Amino acid sequence: MASAAAESRSAPTGAHRDLRNRAEAALRHAAPALLGYGAARFLGIALLYYLAKRRDRSPGTVLYGSWDSRWYLDVAEHGYDHTVLGAAHTWHAWSNLAFFPLYPWLCRIADAVLPTGPARSAWAVSMAASFAAAWLIFLIGDRLYKRRTGIILAVLWGCLPHAVVESMAYTESLFTALCAAALYAALCRHWVRAGMFAALAGLTRPTGIALAAAVSAVAALAVLGEVRAGGPWWRRAWRPGLAVVLAPAGWLAFVAWVGFRLHRADGYFAVQAAWGNQLSKGGYLLRRIRWVFLGQRGADIPVAYVVVTLVVLACFALFALCVAQRQAFPLLLFSGALLAVVALGKGVYIARARFLLPAFPLLIPLARVLARTHRRTVAYALTTAALASAVYGVHLCLIWNGPP
Repeated sequence: MASAAAESRSAPTGAHRDLRNRAEAALRHAAPALLGYGAARFLGIALLYYLAKRRDRSPGTVLYGSWDSRWYLDVAEHGYDHTVLGAAHTWHAWSNLAFFPLYPWLCRIADAVLPTGPARSAWAVSMAASFAAAWLIFLIGDRLYKRRTGIILAVLWGCLPHAVVESMAYTESLFTALCAAALYAALCRHWVRAGMFAALAGLTRPTGIALAAAVSAVAALAVLGEVRAGGPWWRRAWRPGLAVVLAPAGWLAFVAWVGFRLHRADGYFAVQAAWGNQLSKGGYLLRRIRWVFLGQRGADIPVAYVVVTLVVLACFALFALCVAQRQAFPLLLFSGALLAVVALGKGVYIARARFLLPAFPLLIPLARVLARTHRRTVAYALTTAALASAVYGVHLCLIWNGPP
């Protein structure tokens, strides 16, 4: 009797079995996308690891101990500065208040759980987020254009020129995962979830304001639609109405906190100005593009600048194509807002292509074209893209003397 009772307690309930079965089915459905994405990123990491060793460089330092990775680890280990200019540590002259807090928080939690040390724990967070992003990108492609397109879309995201950043201790993977989660929730009209994910994205990167604007605008239109429908509209409109408020809450909360910490209302913007990040009304971007293509004759333009410029121009062209194809409105709003933030900002030009990594909806036209071709053509195209991405990732990390 006692053994039978214990066995009944240990057996999963019907609800647990149903949840497990649904999770297994979802994983099987997304498996080709995750495997393809993983293969593309494994190729990039393996080539980088091999060539870094050949050049007597530490692969770990490259993947989770350089450039922005150091800044996020600084926040995770020592907390934030109290000044517009960095004064807490001797290795940097700018304030780490320019870096948003969600990723360092997760890195600190991972470091407390994993026996790998702070840097490797931060890398583990980024890697887990990259696969979550690939899964969510697949779900969006699958929902809008069926499974084949979703698989190709996820793999394409792992084959972008700057996809090496998805495998580094940077915030792009986490931010993309949160953006995809918010957009998927908005497409499913799960407004509260969309607002919550947008708020978390706003705690991850400054460009979270682009997602907040997109989700708030779509949710506001949903509220207006409920009002026009008449009847007890307030019973139906409170969820999208709450999303309108939630979406920008994360970004606004951090900006307000920085202002409080620095005892000045424009504290966050003063920090960004000290870093050289300001609004330029598009003039900065145009001047850089003109310099790359029409610079002084005989000038040695770095390959990285040429690639960044081509990526930026390709993104604007793809956005025009997305508009012409009448892409889903939440995706269009997000891509357009992110392009606007990148175009109107003045700062590190070389990072423009990295900032556009989360704009995965721009890849949908390419994924749709490939989805209509033969499997062999798809395999050739994605393999070529993965190889090119791996080679360029090596260039960014081992040859180019600057941030990726």
